[in-house]
Amino acid sequence: MRRPTPPRPAPARTAPFLAAVAATTLLLTACGTEGAGTADTGAADAPVRTQVDDPGKDGVRITSLTLPSVSPSPRRSKTVRGTVRAGELPPTAPRVTQAEVLQVTKVPAGEAPAEAGTCPESGIRVSADEGDAAMGLRVVGLHLDNCGTREYTVEGYPLLELLDDSLEPVDGVEILDGSRGINTGAGDDRQPRPVTLGPGESATAGLVWRNTTEPGTSVNVPHVRVRAKAGADPVTVTPGLDLGTTGKLGVRPWVKAER
Repeated sequence: MRRPTPPRPAPARTAPFLAAVAATTLLLTACGTEGAGTADTGAADAPVRTQVDDPGKDGVRITSLTLPSVSPSPRRSKTVRGTVRAGELPPTAPRVTQAEVLQVTKVPAGEAPAEAGTCPESGIRVSADEGDAAMGLRVVGLHLDNCGTREYTVEGYPLLELLDDSLEPVDGVEILDGSRGINTGAGDDRQPRPVTLGPGESATAGLVWRNTTEPGTSVNVPHVRVRAKAGADPVTVTPGLDLGTTGKLGVRPWVKAER
């Protein structure tokens, strides 16, 4: 397997948040990515291309598969135009040769969530999960991990800024303390209290909303800038809040996560 060519660096003030690195057609193989360029070693039997109806995941969906010919030639041609994480495929899976990027979301480089297994200089890692949706009720978890060497204390609710696609503030949305103002079916909120995290410990909070749509203008919030507490470094996550016309977002307080 050829050694992958490193992806192009992100602009100085932004960093990709999803696995995709560019809104373009990407080529890859089942065993991983390959270096950019074209290698033509001669004529080869025409492969069979099969269209795929794939809903996509993390902003990437497969649009077609190229299957080896019945009598493959040892000489073939390849073209690679970018990089995408294909994940682990079964050994018997056909080669995936084309993927279409549906969406690329960028956040300020200094506010991108830390990768799993890494720790920011602050010693605190903030992230959001994929959330849960049922009967129009949406819940996204916020996670605060003490990956440093000192204790870290938070109290009350995470501080939020709602941002649009251009990272400008979104107006007209009321941020509520707790989730009971959204729907009692979201569960009871714990009372806010000090939470002290030792190294290796975590806390969770949550965003709760409904996507009810009535006459009026629906509001979507792709980005949320999160501070664990006043004075903490901001981290911008991309939960994609589809608030409908409700104009409300409930925030649950930090609570210590069970190990």
